[in-house]
Amino acid sequence: MALFRKRPTGNPGEWYYCIRHQKVEEGPECPARDRLGPYPTPGEAAQAMDTARQRNEDWETDPRWQSAEAGGEGEPPAEDRGPSGTS
Repeated sequence: MALFRKRPTGNPGEWYYCIRHQKVEEGPECPARDRLGPYPTPGEAAQAMDTARQRNEDWETDPRWQSAEAGGEGEPPAEDRGPSGTS
């Protein structure tokens, strides 16, 4: 048995979708690596996979991230780069 056990992080009243168990959870039940969220309601948490899928599609089709000469592997715009000028 491990001497120190990692506990899930989060707060009660926050809703998450556990991708491992494929269920909605309130607060810290599963480790953060297995959760999407937090969401304000259980209904929004239940739609987490659809939300993630839509955000991925939006990101993949965002013209700011496209480069005509690179075939789609462009550099992010300056406002989306980190403080050092890199992403």
